[in-house]
Amino acid sequence: MKRALLLIFGVLLVDQCLKIWVKTHFLLGESIQMAGDWFYLVFVENNGMAFGMEFGGEYGKLFLSVFRIVVVGFMTYYFFRELKKGKIHPGLQISFSLILAGAIGNIIDSLFYGLVFSDSINQVAQFLPPGGGYETFLHGRVVDMFYFPLIESTFPDWLPIWGGEHFIFFSPVFNVADVSISTGVGVFLLYQKHFFTPKADDNTASA
Repeated sequence: MKRALLLIFGVLLVDQCLKIWVKTHFLLGESIQMAGDWFYLVFVENNGMAFGMEFGGEYGKLFLSVFRIVVVGFMTYYFFRELKKGKIHPGLQISFSLILAGAIGNIIDSLFYGLVFSDSINQVAQFLPPGGGYETFLHGRVVDMFYFPLIESTFPDWLPIWGGEHFIFFSPVFNVADVSISTGVGVFLLYQKHFFTPKADDNTASA
């Protein structure tokens, strides 16, 4: 259990520290070129899901926030209940811990950022502004900052529908929490058979 808790809190610490730094030092839309033309730090906010995807409207945002809380609450209960029983494969512990950490990291933005930060439009956001935050509880916007436009080009003219149009390969802007969720899901998908295959000792004992 200690390993899972350390991983969750470690990811949360890095995620929130970077988000708060970007939020309090960048104007909305401001970017810094980090490596060539393929890696930028850019400050964007979104109302929706991972990698800048949107979930429309005020009620959509409220539903998404509540849904996230319910799902993460259930996952947390199940995960730590099974951990206490010693029934979770160490690799599955890592996978679940990464997914939980990322989900909680983005939930923190949705729950509290609207309350504790001023708006970032045309100004650098202030922490605990005298006039209050830019939104109400559950309506905060998620902070994203990693942008990797690995390939930027134009579709060839002979290509149907998209011929001649400009395109960017991998245009989403994302954050540490998104990376954590994606890594956890990837580990789970790659090794799920190994995670749920009974050990030889267990098979022998049950025979």
